Amino acid sequence: MNTALHYIQNFTEKYFSIPNMYISDFVEIIIIAVLVYYIILWFRKSRAWFLLKGIVVLVLFMLVASIFHLTTLLWIINKTLSVGIIAIVIIFQPELRRALEELGKKNVLFRVLKFGNSSAEGRFSDKSVEEITRATLELAKAKTGALMVIKQEHDLEQYIETGIRLDAKITRQLLINIFEKNTPLHDGAVIIEGDKIVSATCYLPLSDSTSLSKDLGTRHRAGLGVSEVTDSVVIIVSEETGSISIAREGKLIRYADAAILKNELMKTQAKEEAKTKKRFWKGRSRNEKNDGKDKGVVDK
Repeated sequence: MNTALHYIQNFTEKYFSIPNMYISDFVEIIIIAVLVYYIILWFRKSRAWFLLKGIVVLVLFMLVASIFHLTTLLWIINKTLSVGIIAIVIIFQPELRRALEELGKKNVLFRVLKFGNSSAEGRFSDKSVEEITRATLELAKAKTGALMVIKQEHDLEQYIETGIRLDAKITRQLLINIFEKNTPLHDGAVIIEGDKIVSATCYLPLSDSTSLSKDLGTRHRAGLGVSEVTDSVVIIVSEETGSISIAREGKLIRYADAAILKNELMKTQAKEEAKTKKRFWKGRSRNEKNDGKDKGVVDK
């Protein structure tokens, strides 16, 4: 009996004992929690988010291989991990550099202490949707080429830095004036964040897609390119035909009319709200049914 009690006591002390906690321990927990939070936030705002999901899949694959003793696969994975880490550093060198630059900014402490949802604040208003729609239609009617990038969650700072900072309120007149021919700001892309035109004459990465129609020029290839590497929505107006195209998630919706354009902008505006809203009913809403129709619109 004494032996059993002694065993239970040792087991309880070993596995259920509460360690002594000091102030330094709480400080370390808070610091690590903040660091993990902002690392995940940085992953979500950059292309590295796809890398993180790929790493999770790889870890699960390694776990399955370890459980079933797949020694050959484990050997291959172990041999390629060291090379893979170097390749990751090279591929995501711009993102890592911007992260270090952000860390060195003076307002970094303020951003660390601010736990608000910045993406929700960055969403644009209904008035901005109307102004962008009207400007796009007037540009198309006049056959004035235009390229507008609407920021969502992913960071676009590397493209904003290539242009001229404006930080101006979105208005139809300003957008039309920016893309007017022979003006200093007409060449390049405009980047929109929230209710502001952040920058103009920005350079964007060109898409390498071989499926892109040969009758589309550099403006469409640039719009499709930035939609492939970020979650931004891009509005493109052709200078030759005056047609409107919308690039999203590496796909191009061509010959969009006013209804499609406005619907895409409203979906972009409400994206964050749709993510956080929990649904407790079955079936699809009317908007979701429309989404399925719009995704099928690639060309007319």
